[in-house]
Amino acid sequence: MFENQIIIHVDMDAFYASVEMRDDKTPVGKPLIIGSMPNERGVVSTCNYEARKYGIRSGMNIKEAFNLCPKGIFMHPNFDKYRKVSNQLHKILESYTDVTEYIALDEGYLDLTKKVNSWEDAGRIGLEIKKRVREELSLTCSVGLAYSKTAAKMASEEKKPDGYFEIPNRDEFIKLVLDRNVRALYTVGEKTAKKLHLYGVDTVRDLQDKKNEVKRFMGKQGEYLVDLAFGFDDRKVIPYKEEETKSISKEFTFQKDVSSFRLLDDVLFILAFRIEQRAKRLGLYGEGVSLKITYSNMKTITRSTLISANTNDAYTIYENTSKLLKNVPKAEVRLVGTGIYHLREEDGRQLSFFDVFSKESDIVKEKAEAKWQEMKAYYKIDFDKIKNISNGMNIYGYIERMREVMESMQKYNI
Repeated sequence: MFENQIIIHVDMDAFYASVEMRDDKTPVGKPLIIGSMPNERGVVSTCNYEARKYGIRSGMNIKEAFNLCPKGIFMHPNFDKYRKVSNQLHKILESYTDVTEYIALDEGYLDLTKKVNSWEDAGRIGLEIKKRVREELSLTCSVGLAYSKTAAKMASEEKKPDGYFEIPNRDEFIKLVLDRNVRALYTVGEKTAKKLHLYGVDTVRDLQDKKNEVKRFMGKQGEYLVDLAFGFDDRKVIPYKEEETKSISKEFTFQKDVSSFRLLDDVLFILAFRIEQRAKRLGLYGEGVSLKITYSNMKTITRSTLISANTNDAYTIYENTSKLLKNVPKAEVRLVGTGIYHLREEDGRQLSFFDVFSKESDIVKEKAEAKWQEMKAYYKIDFDKIKNISNGMNIYGYIERMREVMESMQKYNI
């Protein structure tokens, strides 16, 4: 075996946009921007390579993106669709090793150190992954094979899109990055780069030459950055187990600030069903319920409460969050969210009253149904399609329609 690790980094090319182009041939060859619509509040989630030629990038204000490319095709993201494709990708990757670490729906590391007998074997796997992604998903990915996570990540970016690149050792890594901007290094973002610039460090070579100054002024962070500049990175690929999550939460950002706390309460009810779906899929129960509010001035507050028995029931989550909502300051709200925390599995959890008595369970179900009917009558919206959230329906449109109805009622003092 090798002294170094053997790691593959797989990164799908313009993932969301590529999935949309695959499923609807209309955007092919045209700038496609996934995110908010130009008349909405929000940012660019991602875009295809045609849109990037206009200077559009992820995180850009959607109105700025529209100004740069007014003839582009703008589209809301369909996360349920992307998750399904991501799950298909994971099945491909996990057929080669059980040591995988996913850092996004479209990106992950594979540790092949104990799975292959040679560097050449690892290379064949990397190329085979590209082939299978193309044939089974009708998409392209970029693959990097290297001796460390940092190098593998850089290798996958080297020949994008649809690329393949290898960095077998530290010498090759240093040769590749030495005269590049320090932002080429893992974790060096805009703020860190500005800080390094104050010390006369703009390139990786500068970082090597001024390693002592950087360590002295930036402490542990400086030591880490210097290590990266010399190609040292012993981080392991750490498989993420979804069941180890410490909380489950869902939130919603409105296109316009809302002042109606009745609307907020109703949105929390819908979000609670999204939490229930995920918690039941994982077999987890929460000991506590949380509320998150972001006001129009961007101030965020959180409130939480422990409950008498662990739960993953939507109505119980909603009922407790609703109580928290009643005690927060009233002002215009930009974002609302809810969640459960202190998660436990079925074994050893404290049973709730309606776990034991079926009559109580029926009462809770009746309360939930009554709430749905009340909302249907109030908003004149049929919620049947999103009652069973497991069908993957996107709730975005429903909540925005609720907001518009509420806004209209407030306008006419109804």
